[in-house]
Formats: sequence, structure tokens, C-alpha cells
Amino acid sequence: MAIASPSHVSIDAADLGIADVRRAAAIIAPHIFHTPILRSRGIDALSGAQLAFKCENFQRAGAFKFRGACNAVWSLSEARAAAGVVTHSSGNHGAALALAARTRGIAAHVVVPEGAVRSKVAAIAAYGATIHTCAPTFAAREATAERIRAETGATLVHPFTDAAVIAGQGTAALELLAEAGDLEVLIAPVGGGGLIGGSAIVAKAHSASVCVFAAEPEGAADAYESLLRGTRVTDIVPATISDGLRGIIGEPNLELLRRHSVEVLPVSDAETVVAMRLVFERMKIVIEPSSATALAALLRYPEHFRGRRVGVILSGGNVDLDHLPWTPAA
Repeated sequence: MAIASPSHVSIDAADLGIADVRRAAAIIAPHIFHTPILRSRGIDALSGAQLAFKCENFQRAGAFKFRGACNAVWSLSEARAAAGVVTHSSGNHGAALALAARTRGIAAHVVVPEGAVRSKVAAIAAYGATIHTCAPTFAAREATAERIRAETGATLVHPFTDAAVIAGQGTAALELLAEAGDLEVLIAPVGGGGLIGGSAIVAKAHSASVCVFAAEPEGAADAYESLLRGTRVTDIVPATISDGLRGIIGEPNLELLRRHSVEVLPVSDAETVVAMRLVFERMKIVIEPSSATALAALLRYPEHFRGRRVGVILSGGNVDLDHLPWTPAA
């Protein structure tokens, strides 16, 4: 299925395939950064695996989210683009959509929940979006975004269920698998499921033998529980420092996890902080807690990775430097 324009309702995940990701890669190529793949002998030794880190913390707007947002914005027809775009986001997707909209010269509205990370909200504003604040619940976010869509005529670009967003997010894995050699395993964080959904499409198209894992905070383990129970779990109240992973797994995203046999590995916040600090110290790069969950899972569940060639997507680096998780609260 070629995506002529983004789908703004619940989609059938079976309609998304590798052709959509490749098309997204062509659409966004003039706008994104081709992020590097880094390695660390020290972390390899700790994990017992050969790791290739796809560093989306170096992506524009500081996270992989720009890929999906850019694909969604540039897939719009001229008529739809003229009315602008709207979304809800705790930070990274909102900043990514604001920047993507700016690259096309259109308006962006971003609904932000109360209590969002201040540095991420500041980035959304800096990229030129109009910010709308709502109560810190997923229902409030969606209701407010729908109201703004109705009032402005803007196109809703959902953070993770939008077909063009999922396809765009998959381009990070497309680059990783093309450049890192013959990988046996791929792991990425999971929140709403756009990144892991797109990554799973790419991994299984590359080779059916590639194992795909998703790292998820124990305090927001709706994807893990959904796969365990066989039905989508939506009543978990997230409690995790990984603010980018507090979204509820989307229905099409969950279907992609099922279809491509993705295994979810829960990790604690304490393990995430250790992994985040390890990357700071050993690799000398900045990643946010949501990003660190992937390495945390590698270290907690070595039986899945030991002796194997593993691709790790470091999803972003938007850290509030005034509130690093290993420093005492003021």
C-alpha cells in the first residue's frame, strides 16, 4: 500500500509494509539527518554482545520522531497542508511536528499535558507551534486535539497510530540494517508503538530470522500486558521517568507487534538510569531515559542477546539538564 496521505483514523496494520517505509525514506531524505551508528567495546564487554547503536539522539529535534512527523507533513496534499496540522504530545513528537510543519511553511498546533518536561515544551514553542495545555490524561489530550482539529480544519497527525508516522519511524531501522552488517537482533523502546512497529516491518522484511525486542518501563507496561493477556490494555496509569514512553500502545501498533512476533522486555526506572549513565560515561553522548530503556533491557535479559549481533535504536536525547535522574532533587 502506498500512502497518498496520512491516515487519521485507526488503521489496519496489515496494510503497512516495507514499500511504505521505503517511500517514506525517499520523501523525508531532503529534510532529515542521516544519523550515525556508534559502537562501544566497553558496553559490548558488559553485555556479551556486539552492539550497533543507531543514534537518533542526533536527529533533528533530538529524536527519531522527526522522521514520522516529516513523512506525515510532506505526504499531505497542498489543500490539506494549507490548514496546518495538530497533534498531542508530551514533548518529542510535538517538537518534531512543529519543526516538520516549519519545513513546509504551515501552521502546527500541539496539545501538551500539564507537567510535561519544560525543556521539551520550550522546544515545541521554539519551532513555532501554537501550544495548547490540557489535563495530564490521555483522554484529555485526545479530546483537546479533536476540538482544535474541528475548530481550525487542521489535519490530525497522531503520535503513533498514523500510517505515515509509523512508516517514517521505520526509516531509522532501514538505515541501521543497511549499514550495520548482518544483524541478528533489533531492539528499540516502545511507548505508543510507532517506532517499534515501523522497525518490526523493516526487520522482518530484511530477514525473517531477525529477532525483534521492545523495551518498556515497568511503570508503563501496557504493551507487555496487552501481549500477555491477548487484548489491548488501556487502564494502566503510567509511573515512570521515561516520559516519552507513557503513551498507551495503539491498536494498529499492537497488531504490528503481534504480526511480527515482537517480544516486550520490561525494565525498572533504576535499570534505565544505570543504562543512561553508562551511555553518558562510555560513549560520551546524551540520551534521555526513554532511549536508555533499550540498553537497560539488554543488560537485564542477557540470555536474548549474548554472543549475537544486535542493533539498538537510541531513540532520543532531549534531556532536562536541570533534573538529571542521578542527581539529588533540590
